[in-house]
Amino acid sequence: MIKDRQGRIIKTNQKQNKVLKILYRTIGGRILLKFLTHPFISYMAGEFMDSPMSKPLIKKFVKNNNIDTSQYIMDGFHSYNDFFTRRVKPECRPIDCKANHLISPCDSKLSVYRINSKSVFKIKNSYYRVSDLLKNDFLARRFDGGWCMIFRLEVDDYHRYCYIDDGVKTSNTFINGELHTVNPIALEKYNIYKRNSREYTIMHTLHFGDVVQVEVGAMMVGRICNRHGEKVIFRGEEKGKFEFGGSTIVLLFEKNRVTPDADILKNTKHGFETAVKMGEKVGERVNEKQTVRNKWI
Repeated sequence: MIKDRQGRIIKTNQKQNKVLKILYRTIGGRILLKFLTHPFISYMAGEFMDSPMSKPLIKKFVKNNNIDTSQYIMDGFHSYNDFFTRRVKPECRPIDCKANHLISPCDSKLSVYRINSKSVFKIKNSYYRVSDLLKNDFLARRFDGGWCMIFRLEVDDYHRYCYIDDGVKTSNTFINGELHTVNPIALEKYNIYKRNSREYTIMHTLHFGDVVQVEVGAMMVGRICNRHGEKVIFRGEEKGKFEFGGSTIVLLFEKNRVTPDADILKNTKHGFETAVKMGEKVGERVNEKQTVRNKWI
């Protein structure tokens, strides 16, 4: 279930969910799933989506998903992937530049969770650890007591993403894995966040401390396309894009660095994701006085 920032329930794409139910809830579907999630199949699907033969899919996709094309630059498409990674008009995704405001890196459905001492989370009936996500126990322990923010992108979301703050980033670490959909239906049978291919980087940010950003690939997606290795970064600057399919971005924050917005906390507590747009405020920096006070609580 999804709510917007005004607390209204958003209707989801039921056609997509029906297909996923067949794949993940039936014996035949799960047999087909093993075929679909093979890396070679993902590669071939990507090749097709990059080819001019995929262009006829664009018009049908726009109609079926009610895409508001007025928000995007809709020209120069040579393939479906060109359309899928279309650029939004800058005025349609203004970046909140207030220093103490934490912004969303992407259009998505957001859930937020406190990282406890065991770093174990239950998300739509699936469990994972931060250390599993990163395959790095030492790095994972740095985020005990902090926040884990999970931004789930559906196929009709804008699939480019930006940096959340000014700072410096490390090189990217890629982790191989099986490619599965990140739709919640899939989480009933598979620990998706452990099995999917993913890529992460540590960002030494100006206002929110050290932040890990993880991009998680999905079924029929072979490419997480990050633009940079080590570099100086700027809030709102494009970090990368996902090609064909739904995907997920995970942000990990250290203790006493940020506070998620109240509506997002409330929605997560009651089992709702919150629809957010790239560049909009989703939390605030914890000020120094509050940090000192928290140390004595």
